[in-house]
Amino acid sequence: MSDGDRHSVAAQPSLISDPVEEARRESENALAQFDRVLDLIDEVVRGARPFRLRTSMILDLHRLALDGLSQYSGNFRPADVEIGQSKHVPPKAHLVAELIEDMCDYVMAKFDDAQALHLCAYVMWRLNWIHPFTDGNGRTSRALAYFVLCAKIGYRLPGHVTLPEHIAADKAPYYKALEKADEQWNEGSLDLSELEALLDETLAKQLVTAYEDARDPSSGPPKERKLH
Repeated sequence: MSDGDRHSVAAQPSLISDPVEEARRESENALAQFDRVLDLIDEVVRGARPFRLRTSMILDLHRLALDGLSQYSGNFRPADVEIGQSKHVPPKAHLVAELIEDMCDYVMAKFDDAQALHLCAYVMWRLNWIHPFTDGNGRTSRALAYFVLCAKIGYRLPGHVTLPEHIAADKAPYYKALEKADEQWNEGSLDLSELEALLDETLAKQLVTAYEDARDPSSGPPKERKLH
């Protein structure tokens, strides 16, 4: 299933033909992907491993999101792709691997000094800009960006409705911010201010859910998490 209106055009069909079963598998995969993100955050926070942003990590998160749904899960797209409802033309397929490496290098070079929201916004935009997969680009970009955000801050962020969930629930501002960043990049500028502002607002919403839980005597661990 595509990520809303701004999605890859002519991607291969899902491996599952039944829409109910497809939705169930997507939900299971979303849980598995987010669990992996939490594991990655905990490994960095505990000092079990230093922060690293690697191509293998990105491919693994994509594999979890598209497992059983796409023959290209965990692999870069083999051909060029268009994005529906977008002016952006993703780079040629043969450039994807190098561009992903450049994205990782940028984050690693800026990690110590840049603001957490900037790094989060950069990963979220740049992965969408590269559009390295036939499907699941949005899901993977949001998961990866959340990992970078928490790793930079140094702990799991509280709140039972997370930043990726808030964005997935209302994608219009997210798409608008991505398009604005694309326009600025085409003009020769890395300007993520609109996306950073959106993430600032969305992060506040996540933290509010933690505050509300603290005041609600009936609150408890969420029984189900949905990340699309």
